[in-house]
Amino acid sequence: MAAPSFDLPRAAAPSSLRPRRWQQQLIQLLRRRLLTTAEREQDVLVFAGPGAGKTLGALLAFRTFQQDRQLERCLVFCHRTSILHQWLSAGERLGLNLKEWPWPADGEGPDGKPPDGLVLTYQGARRQLGHLSETLEPWMGTSCLAIADEAHHLGVDPDEPDGLAWGQTFLDLTGRSRLRLGLTGTPFRADNLAFCAARRVRSVQGGMPVELISPDLCVEPRELIAAGDVRPLEFHFQDGWVEHGREGVPDRDVSPLSGERRESWRARNLRRAIRLADSSCIGQQVLLRAQRKLEQIRRCHPQAAGLVIARDIAHAEAITQILEDDGNRVDLVHSQEREASDRLRLFQTGQADWLVSIDMCAEGFDAPRLRVVAYLTTVVTRSRFVQGITRAVRMTADLAAAEPIPRHPSYVYAPADPLLMGYARTWSVAEPYVLRHPAEEGDAADPSTASGATLQLPLEAVEDGAGEVIRLKTPQLPTFLQR
Repeated sequence: MAAPSFDLPRAAAPSSLRPRRWQQQLIQLLRRRLLTTAEREQDVLVFAGPGAGKTLGALLAFRTFQQDRQLERCLVFCHRTSILHQWLSAGERLGLNLKEWPWPADGEGPDGKPPDGLVLTYQGARRQLGHLSETLEPWMGTSCLAIADEAHHLGVDPDEPDGLAWGQTFLDLTGRSRLRLGLTGTPFRADNLAFCAARRVRSVQGGMPVELISPDLCVEPRELIAAGDVRPLEFHFQDGWVEHGREGVPDRDVSPLSGERRESWRARNLRRAIRLADSSCIGQQVLLRAQRKLEQIRRCHPQAAGLVIARDIAHAEAITQILEDDGNRVDLVHSQEREASDRLRLFQTGQADWLVSIDMCAEGFDAPRLRVVAYLTTVVTRSRFVQGITRAVRMTADLAAAEPIPRHPSYVYAPADPLLMGYARTWSVAEPYVLRHPAEEGDAADPSTASGATLQLPLEAVEDGAGEVIRLKTPQLPTFLQR
């Protein structure tokens, strides 16, 4: 029987739900924190990989303490409106009366009863900070649980406490809440800053003082894979030679995509690799192989779909045209469309073969029909890569009932950029987020120290007319997945 966080049927009786093991641990952790009055125990950070059931786990915990009369209200912050609706839906399925902000100023609805909680976006909270503060004043104190979804968005800078708007807004609104629960699937940032609801632990690395962001509860993706809660990922990186110069000009520079260690050249190689110049280019080879894999998967999983992450709108439109010319049904969605969130929701249960997007399909986007991801963007931060590829790991109750453990894998196709391949090796492991001393920041940016620089290539290469394909099964998966 599938765990409830795969897909909670609307008809399910809330009292009959059995939390997963880590969700039970979360409830016990929060119970201990409720018993202490220490101010430093107010914040709790949970790292749980995509598909773990963070939304359900947090709401199950709140409902438990509400029934025990230890908490009365919850306040949920999200980074996007589309994610906000997922929280509202999950609350409804658990029998919780959650409402979207703005809510009546008197805190009561048409029926005269206050809601169990409010759900709002970080941006919406920032825009209406004064009005929201007045509305929430009766909620604060000993009775409110504040939840920060994808808490790594809430950066804080000790030298500029007012400089990062979302983080400061969250702190201002929740300073008097009983507990603050931060949830994240990628507990790190690209700017070397800490974030709200996170505990900082001092340490020494290489003789230099550093601070680590230490989650209070950590559920690694490899644990979820071993339990059958999510799918494993198999990576296919398209290698090749990248030429720099103009046709007919002698002494053109040629650089191997997977073997380039100079950062400026590596970045330039990737920009050229994702171009869609002709059918032999690396970008089009990535698309072609991804299409072939999706066609194969759909023989057993007819509703399966693919996701292409593009560089910009023009690039996404060109990709869409190529896919449609090959006979695919394609949904193109980007943040500048007014109906973007609605179109994403339609895709989740729709008939499109491919979803092409730029920046909409990352944290929190839940579409279990996604089985193939083509990563064709120049954004190579670890957080963006991991968030993008893990859209394809989610399961549903129906799929879980029909598949053995380990689950059938999903597939990632991308250019053989050294940084991306380094991230792929460690996506299933929770690496510590190290806040480096300012003196180290220059060293941290050196590409020779990047995770991709230590990658021994090729891992498994097959020569063909278009160049090598480097296949990578994540080394950190349980041994039974590496047959």
